[in-house]
Amino acid sequence: MLKKERADYVLNKLQALYPETPIPLDHKDEYTLLIAVLLSAQCTDERVNQVTPALFALADTPQKMVKQSVESIRNIIKPCGLSPRKSAAIHRLSEILLEQHDGHVPESFSELEALPGVGHKTASVVMSQGFGHPAFPVDTHIHRLAQRWGLSKGRNVEQTEADLKKLFPEAYWNRLHLQIIYYGREYCTARGCDGTVCPMCRALYPNRKTPPKVNKA
Repeated sequence: MLKKERADYVLNKLQALYPETPIPLDHKDEYTLLIAVLLSAQCTDERVNQVTPALFALADTPQKMVKQSVESIRNIIKPCGLSPRKSAAIHRLSEILLEQHDGHVPESFSELEALPGVGHKTASVVMSQGFGHPAFPVDTHIHRLAQRWGLSKGRNVEQTEADLKKLFPEAYWNRLHLQIIYYGREYCTARGCDGTVCPMCRALYPNRKTPPKVNKA
């Protein structure tokens, strides 16, 4: 298959497999989504969803969060890992939301990425899942799958994101990024498939005998 043919196959297959794309992180608004996505760095969504009920019971708005100490935030989010950095970021970004944005999560990439602890991937998730703007968040798993499926040779997630945006229509970006995550978790895990095992890999590369080289993100 040519790359465009592979992209079309992936799109059609994932649309059939996952017609519904619920957001994996539990949240009630843009602020709680932002905090949940920040916590998900190097942590599973399942673990984040176990931690956030206690955190949001303590504080689910910037106004409430700034009244908490960084240490009290850290004590709750410790199971997510990187708790010193994440707790400080949560507290400071809440202050900035009050100081600069009237307590609201900003609806732009530049303003989101200016917040502590918020990189491009986190901003992309909030823009797509929180505000509904076209975005294609790429984490290390999507980066890996895009390479296994011959959709990108990007040497980092930024290059892979650019490649995927060129391949797929913008109208599908928000849903497709979640569909790839769902498929990866179910069929094409880091240990469960090396590019030769899962149905997608076999369909796209039926003659592949050895694992493809995947550039580390």
